[in-house]
Amino acid sequence: MNMRDRLKANTANLTPAADREVTETAEDTRPKTGIGLVNKLSQADRRIAELEAELAAKGAAGKVAVARIRPNPWQPRRRFVEARLQELAESIKEVGLMQPVLLRRVNEENGEEFFELIAGERRWRAHQILAWSEIDVIITKATDAEMAVMALTENISREDLTDYEISKAMQRVENEFPDRKRMAEALGLGRGTLYRFLSFSQLPPYMIADLEEAPELFGGNAASDTVAVLKKLGAAADVTAKELWEQLKAGSLDQSKFAPTLTAAVARRESSSANQTSQRDIHKVYAGKSQAGSITKDALNFTVKLKSSAVTPAQEERIRALISELYGDGPNA
Repeated sequence: MNMRDRLKANTANLTPAADREVTETAEDTRPKTGIGLVNKLSQADRRIAELEAELAAKGAAGKVAVARIRPNPWQPRRRFVEARLQELAESIKEVGLMQPVLLRRVNEENGEEFFELIAGERRWRAHQILAWSEIDVIITKATDAEMAVMALTENISREDLTDYEISKAMQRVENEFPDRKRMAEALGLGRGTLYRFLSFSQLPPYMIADLEEAPELFGGNAASDTVAVLKKLGAAADVTAKELWEQLKAGSLDQSKFAPTLTAAVARRESSSANQTSQRDIHKVYAGKSQAGSITKDALNFTVKLKSSAVTPAQEERIRALISELYGDGPNA
């Protein structure tokens, strides 16, 4: 089971919040911290429905101008499928909005008030497609931790995300945990799986820049393997990695082969360099007991180096005459 399937399995069989009966209790049992919240979500079969229902239960229904709403800052999704949004818009146009979007109120320092989406961004975007000025909402209070977890878990459970998008969301949610072990436990993942997701942040800047535009280029396994290779090989792999990355973007190199191809290419280059070095023959030249220079021969060059102080004018003239005799005086002779 791959990483995305593992995450989706942890959020399967969810009941929509609109279909659940919500009753308020005298005692507020909602977890107060991001850690408690995620643990609750990871341990319940209906964690998204429970969270959305809890937030909705303490909110107030109404209508808000579509233009005053902004996306959830922790939204992991980089791109939305326009065809699906269009289908949702047509459905809303025909039967109406079946479930209000969930918002929290935000006041900026300049006094301007707007609303951030907690849940329902696709519904909000569908209203934009329809050019409707208002949307049914429930305005409630939500912490940053609740916003972050809701955005990540809702998207993973309901629609496919690329590993890079999940990774970006996890990096933002990570601040709510004391360490990655607790984070892995909260999300129902093995630490190895979590580390593979978070390895994207260690990729070179040029890779990350391209993933921002095309997050499907690299999966978590490919990213983790590549980070390991780059750490192991260091600067020796930089040039080759950039060349292979261009091949991957062009579609001529599969992402699963990126790390092994990089390893093999660097090994071949180092082997070739080692062979050239092993074939190098160096003969030292002495003037009396002092070294006057050297004669070096390798696969590419035959080099004579002599110290100026060790060559008399007569010797220099004889050397020049010998070279001229062997190779001529050049094209302008």
